[in-house]
Amino acid sequence: MTMQNPVTPAIDLRHLTKRFGGHTAVDDVNISVPPGSFLVLVGPSGCGKSTLLRMLAGLEPPTDGEITFGGKVVSNGKGGVVTNASARDTGLVFQSYALWPHKTVEGNIDWPLKVAGWSKADRSKRIEEVLRFLDIEALRHRYPAEISGGQQQRVAIARTIGPRPGILLLDEPLSNLDAKLRVDMRSELMRIHRATKATSVYVTHDQVEAMTMATHVAVLKDGRVEQFGPPDELLLKPQTTFVATFLGTPAGNLIPVKREGDALAFLEMALASSTLAPGLEEAQLLYRAQDITIGAREGRPTVRARYAESAPIAGQSMVTCLVGDLRVTAMVDGFFRAEPGAEVALCFLRDPDAVFNAEGIRIQQ
Repeated sequence: MTMQNPVTPAIDLRHLTKRFGGHTAVDDVNISVPPGSFLVLVGPSGCGKSTLLRMLAGLEPPTDGEITFGGKVVSNGKGGVVTNASARDTGLVFQSYALWPHKTVEGNIDWPLKVAGWSKADRSKRIEEVLRFLDIEALRHRYPAEISGGQQQRVAIARTIGPRPGILLLDEPLSNLDAKLRVDMRSELMRIHRATKATSVYVTHDQVEAMTMATHVAVLKDGRVEQFGPPDELLLKPQTTFVATFLGTPAGNLIPVKREGDALAFLEMALASSTLAPGLEEAQLLYRAQDITIGAREGRPTVRARYAESAPIAGQSMVTCLVGDLRVTAMVDGFFRAEPGAEVALCFLRDPDAVFNAEGIRIQQ
């Protein structure tokens, strides 16, 4: 039997750590990314995702650990930055676009090629290619101040992909755009990724962007990777309560329960069998919004709640209620409204989607 050689990861991070004084911004991150992947680093503000991207770009040296591109070590925490940022075969798209204001669109695209040692003829040919590819040929003689934010974003991308980098790094590149343009540019970035075949690393706090664009997602919290894998895996099998409630629209509901006899109970209402949490006196049950509705159903557990708000979504209503201080989201067919504070019945339609211990770690079933 012939053994196949494993594919060398495009990006391999081993125990990557970054400290600023007494603060640990990135804490022992281990990720291996196959070539051609679209990796999204997602998490709340301050979770370390931009610091991680800056280390990949060579703008920050790691305190500890190692970064490998295509089998070659480019940074090592013990030895500092091994490979300069300019020699890493990476391209970086900044959140602020960072275009040179005194250069035209054509000049912005030309300069990195010139620095990289491309001949004038090759630069001219490549500029034509990326202008056409991003549909900004008509802007070539304009300056950044003379074009819109969306057009500036296209120019920033054109400048970055011009030298054909093997790894494309994007630091919240859509955050300055309006909602409609963000959606349009998401599709554009995915088209660019497919066409360039570059391995892409994309930073965002927007989990919708993460789920839409990624082949792989790393969810970060307090500098650590909570979970890493394909988007559907993280949605269907979250390993922590943070992942379970951070990803998904609407977010999942975590219901705290206590063992009462052979049941896991919430406010003395039995929700599930205690066999789902063997040996535990307390647990947290994950219910998707579609697994909870408004109004009692025969044979299904129901608790009283106070109506807070609702939002229409694709022919349904996403209804948020309060049970004490706990916010619970349910889905209802059609249009639903009630007076704020009105009492409603929350009905749990099926067993929990997952069970977590009190520390927020999934109990495998």
